[in-house]
Amino acid sequence: MRRWAARLSALLAGLWLATAAGAAQAAAFSDWSAVVVAGDWHAHDGGPSEAFDNARRDVTYALARAGFQPQNIRQFSVRPERYKDTRPEKSEPQGIYNAMVDLAGRTQGGCLFYMTSHGAPQGAQLDQGILRPGMLASMLDQACGKRPTVVVISACFSGVFVPTLAKPNRMVLTAARPDRTSFGCGQDNKYPYFDDCFLSSMPLSRDFSGLASATRECVRVREIAEKMSPPSEPQVWVGPELRPMLPLYAFEAAPKAN
Repeated sequence: MRRWAARLSALLAGLWLATAAGAAQAAAFSDWSAVVVAGDWHAHDGGPSEAFDNARRDVTYALARAGFQPQNIRQFSVRPERYKDTRPEKSEPQGIYNAMVDLAGRTQGGCLFYMTSHGAPQGAQLDQGILRPGMLASMLDQACGKRPTVVVISACFSGVFVPTLAKPNRMVLTAARPDRTSFGCGQDNKYPYFDDCFLSSMPLSRDFSGLASATRECVRVREIAEKMSPPSEPQVWVGPELRPMLPLYAFEAAPKAN
């Protein structure tokens, strides 16, 4: 009896994994929501910079190419009136939260949150304030719940988000350790280094797990080439519930496995 029960349990587990794999591969990111935020418009020296908004715009395009539906992606900028082509909304906490809730109500898959900005040991710059890890965690908890969730924070000291955001159903990728700066926020930079590496690595990556590894290596090589020190050391954390599922969520037109 015990042997029969064990076989039945194994069969049911296999069927569940096969069903989950089929659903993930069939739908990929078509039923995921995504929020992409540019949190500032200044260079590190205080002058104007398009780097964060360039990243916000092009990360959005990259997500659409990867399989996210354009109607399920919302963009936010500190100066939305400047970007009539992409029509971002104003970067402020309540509006971002409202968008997350609205999108989650219209999708049944996972959630993605991407933010690019300056950072501080307390969190990431959001216009005139700071988006703190606890605030973002609360927003994600309420909007996304236990859905598969990928969070990317491109900012100095952004590793500070990892301990608070780390949950079994989440992946967290940050541009730096909690005690390190990231680079590439000058007036002449098209993107911060991390965003540049994320964008250049995405077409060569099959899924978010591979993209995280490729982005980290790209940042390492770029910082050595540019003689930037100390290294930012991007951080990645993947929860145990999400880890076996990530390979099932492949980007559209992803490279074929060898």
